[in-house]
Amino acid sequence: MFGTLYIVATPIGNLEDVTLRALRVLKEVDLIACEDTRQTAKLLGRYGISTPTISFHEHNERERTPHLIRRLKEGQSVALVSDAGAPVLSDPGLVLIDRALAEGIPVVPIPGPSALTTALMAAGLPMERFFFVGFLPATRGQRIKMLRKLRDFPYPLILFEAPHRLRHTLDDLCETWGNQPVVLAREMTKIHEEFLRTTLEDLRQQMASRDIRGEIVLVVGGAHPSETQTSVEMAPLLDQVRSFVRRYRLEPKTAARIVGDLHRVNANILYREYVKTRLAVPDEA
Repeated sequence: MFGTLYIVATPIGNLEDVTLRALRVLKEVDLIACEDTRQTAKLLGRYGISTPTISFHEHNERERTPHLIRRLKEGQSVALVSDAGAPVLSDPGLVLIDRALAEGIPVVPIPGPSALTTALMAAGLPMERFFFVGFLPATRGQRIKMLRKLRDFPYPLILFEAPHRLRHTLDDLCETWGNQPVVLAREMTKIHEEFLRTTLEDLRQQMASRDIRGEIVLVVGGAHPSETQTSVEMAPLLDQVRSFVRRYRLEPKTAARIVGDLHRVNANILYREYVKTRLAVPDEA
């Protein structure tokens, strides 16, 4: 009978945030695969857990995965933990999980702390929907390319960033996204926890002269929906504008205002899109 692979979320700073279930699992498994055994040792020592550990990080996960799979197939149970928070979210572990699932080995998540959800809870921005970006590419060219693709996304975006790269990232965000609202969350759950709620340009100015420490989460407000409508997304609305122009002999600006009011879309943007496509629809004049 196969053992179980447990995916265990661990505290992102305050060791008191660990769940009772996580502590029980860490005590009962045969082995704990850690992103950094020294970091995990702090948690295990705090709660008197003596389970053996093995390093499992981005540089050795492909090498270590066959070893862990063999132990799981022998009936041993293994807990996978990252340095902090939920494994796999911008941390190693997917290779092991994919292999375990392919082999029919049970994979059980043990939920708990996460930098992602912790930042969202206190950001103060609308969070009905959001997009998790994680870490941006290290090279500026690739970083700019990704940011441009995300520029018109209508929901808040969550980014992880290292302190030594924060200034460069803020420069690129201001260049590609403009002066969007932003929340910087730093050292969450720790003594020096900090939340800065401001705009990208103001945050860039604040960080220019600061000694930046600790892992950082940026929550950037999404583009206004009326600014993100593409011609494809607005096609049904444009059809309605054309219908109003033809059927009721309305001026295009008037028709755009009525349709905009009905669907809560910026009438000016709707009118501009109408003008762009007008030559392709000659029968609407």
